[in-house]
Amino acid sequence: MLNKTALHERHRALNGHMVPFAGWDMPLHYGSQIAEHHRVRTAAGAFDVSHMTLLDIRGAEAKALLRRLLSNDVDRLKQSGQALYGCLLNERGGVVDDVIVYLLDDAWLRMVSNAATRDHVTAWLAQHSHGRQVSIAPRADLAIVAVQGPQSPQLMRRLLPQSGDFNAQAADLAGFRSLRQGEWQVARTGYTGEVGYEVLLPLEAAGPFWDALMEAGVQPCGLAARDTLRLEAGMRLYGVDMDETVTPLQCGLESAVAWQPEDRDFIGRAALQRQKAAGGLPRFAGLVLAEKGVLRNGLKVKCDGGEGVITSGGYSPTLQKGIALARLPAQCQGFCQVELRGRWLTAHIVPPSFVRHGKARVPST
Repeated sequence: MLNKTALHERHRALNGHMVPFAGWDMPLHYGSQIAEHHRVRTAAGAFDVSHMTLLDIRGAEAKALLRRLLSNDVDRLKQSGQALYGCLLNERGGVVDDVIVYLLDDAWLRMVSNAATRDHVTAWLAQHSHGRQVSIAPRADLAIVAVQGPQSPQLMRRLLPQSGDFNAQAADLAGFRSLRQGEWQVARTGYTGEVGYEVLLPLEAAGPFWDALMEAGVQPCGLAARDTLRLEAGMRLYGVDMDETVTPLQCGLESAVAWQPEDRDFIGRAALQRQKAAGGLPRFAGLVLAEKGVLRNGLKVKCDGGEGVITSGGYSPTLQKGIALARLPAQCQGFCQVELRGRWLTAHIVPPSFVRHGKARVPST
């Protein structure tokens, strides 16, 4: 039986087209994923992301545990509310999952990971926390609503709890910062490439908050728009751009690896160091199709430097072109050829980020 979020009946009332996703019954779209996509780029959209895994990690050794498990270093978090992005790695350097971690106080960190890896990540943390002064608690009592788009700051000011100026302070947050009031937490994070917030709140408050967003004219958005938005933003998707056989160095995520200090022995570090020293790492790049067509995951790519593969592909509603993220030989640049239904089509090789804040980041092709 599929899990249902606190907003499930509201999705159905809004004619959400429901589909199974990672064990949950989730809205794919509400009639038009293209319309939802454009509303996020130009105004504001709301996503129910309560299916994500939310874990509170507390105790005297909470930081020490995550310094061992994460590619990034939680010791960089100095103030309550700060957040960082990183990867849980296996000993081979492969990605167990990519996560966001928030520092709530010196002995309390909160981790958000993917729904599909819930059991594996929970077991992974439990395994490595054995014998440490740390507790790991799932927060199934909290929902998560993402509000994304250029109008989202005004919405936060209007619709968040206004006691103690919480709404105004939350609206003014810088990127990768969060603010708590009671069981509410507002974070300036997201998966769309737009100004946006992720609101963590008690289950009983999720419905009224969602209703207030709808009454304010915010567009409800489903999984389909979430995917086209994140692809345009060049954000990686676990399970296609990376998995336990792919390291951060092979999917353009070295920025999520903290090599300093040198004595931090995180799981997978030795494997990453060997891989980096050996050289020959692929180039993780963006592709923009120069001809009509839609790029898909797994398509073959060839260029002067050899062969590669598309990891994430789709249609860009903003650019109105086929776009993709791809692993290519390091020397590939300029143009490449993509095999699509027996034909080899030309694509431009570009940085792996196509659209941010409603604006194209790639040259007109």
